[in-house]
Amino acid sequence: MRRIDLGFLILATATLLVGVGMGVWMGLTHNFHFAPVHAHLNLLGWTSLAIFGLCYRAYPALAGSRLALPHFALAAGGAILFPAGIALSISDITMEVAKLGALLWALAVLLFLVALVRLVLAGRAKADAGTARALAA
Repeated sequence: MRRIDLGFLILATATLLVGVGMGVWMGLTHNFHFAPVHAHLNLLGWTSLAIFGLCYRAYPALAGSRLALPHFALAAGGAILFPAGIALSISDITMEVAKLGALLWALAVLLFLVALVRLVLAGRAKADAGTARALAA
C-alpha cells in the first residue's frame, strides 16, 4: 500500500516551515509586502495538504484509489506554484504562474471531491449489498 498520507504530511510540513520562515522574516523586517504569499503557503500548503493527508490516513480505501496519486501531483503543484506565482505577481514580474497554480489547485480540489464521492458511493453499495444478503437469509 502506498503511503500517500505521508507524502501529503511531509509536503505540508515543508510548506509550513517556509511559511513560518517568511512570517519571522516579515516580522523582523517589518516588511509585510508578501503577506499574501505567507498566507497562501500556510493555508494551501500547511492546512489543506495536512488535511488531505489525514483524510487519506483515516480512509485507507481513499488512499488506494487510482485518483490518489494524480490528486497529490495536482495539489503539490498548486500548493507550490500558487504562492510562488503570487510573489511573482506582487513583484510585477508575471501573473501566469499564479494562474497556473490556481488552476492546478482547483483541479486538485475537484479531484479530491470526486474521490470522496466515489468512496461514499462504494461504501453505500457495499452496505446495500450487505443489507440485501441479510434480508435474503
